[in-house]
Amino acid sequence: MAVKLKGRDLLSVADLTQEEFWELLEFAKHLKLETLAGKRHEYLKGKTLAMIFQKPSTRTRVAFEVGMYQLGGYPLYLSSNDMQLRRGETIADTARVLSRFVDGIMARVFAHQDVVDLAKYSDVPVINGLSDEEHPTQILADFLTIWEKFGTLKGLKLAYVGDGNNVAHSLLLAAGLLGVNMSVGTPVGYEPKAWYVEKAMELARRHGTSIEVTNDPIKAVTGADVVYTDVWASMGQESEHDARVKLFQPYQVNPELMKHAAPHAVFMHCLPAHRGEEVVDEVADSLQSVIFDQAENRLHAHKAILALLMGD
Repeated sequence: MAVKLKGRDLLSVADLTQEEFWELLEFAKHLKLETLAGKRHEYLKGKTLAMIFQKPSTRTRVAFEVGMYQLGGYPLYLSSNDMQLRRGETIADTARVLSRFVDGIMARVFAHQDVVDLAKYSDVPVINGLSDEEHPTQILADFLTIWEKFGTLKGLKLAYVGDGNNVAHSLLLAAGLLGVNMSVGTPVGYEPKAWYVEKAMELARRHGTSIEVTNDPIKAVTGADVVYTDVWASMGQESEHDARVKLFQPYQVNPELMKHAAPHAVFMHCLPAHRGEEVVDEVADSLQSVIFDQAENRLHAHKAILALLMGD
């Protein structure tokens, strides 16, 4: 097992080189095949992962928790009610204390600066399980799924339609890094942050691929091999929900929009899905949908991250 990632933090897709991203993908695929064949792994025997959740979660919690068990380690769930984080104790002190007890920290937070600060003061690897800026662990599972479906990544077109959020940011960075063309379709004012678009374009130029941001959902999806969407209102944006539903309606992934993608296109969603809003049942439950393969691959991708960052 390679050790170049040992002891590293994973806060952003930008923390990885192309070689390192592929190393994680290949190791995730290896772990998946061996696990499905019944082989047990003990890469993290005797190791403990602290899992900080400021936001509730299904897939992130289960994938990291089961992943640690399957690697021989122990996951420790810490909700916002279990901790003094931002309620009297500083993030720096929390990081220093946890570092004395555990071998790694996974944090699912609201503010990206929280994971940055945790990593700054922690003596053990810190993994961003989701922040308002990025969702790097999700994106590793996504590209593992795309690789499985197409046998390659290079030269594919990924279309993302909806809110230019944390998932869109991480997808952009990964697409640029891996030589995948990407088109993002959002309403005016909801585009991804400029830094992520510019960084993705810079990376894409090295591969002769393209990154595009448009306000036309049909243009974004035309000819796409992968059509990806996410919820229109994330946690913390509940007060904007009704207004966003009206504004984002043209960006709904439905059979009409999917007609503009390539005939072999697959549909992806990081889940949970608000069916009837960003996607309709006819697409989510269609033969083109790979959303449950994508969800399963969270487990295998997260195991690869844990083993390579925390393993001996």
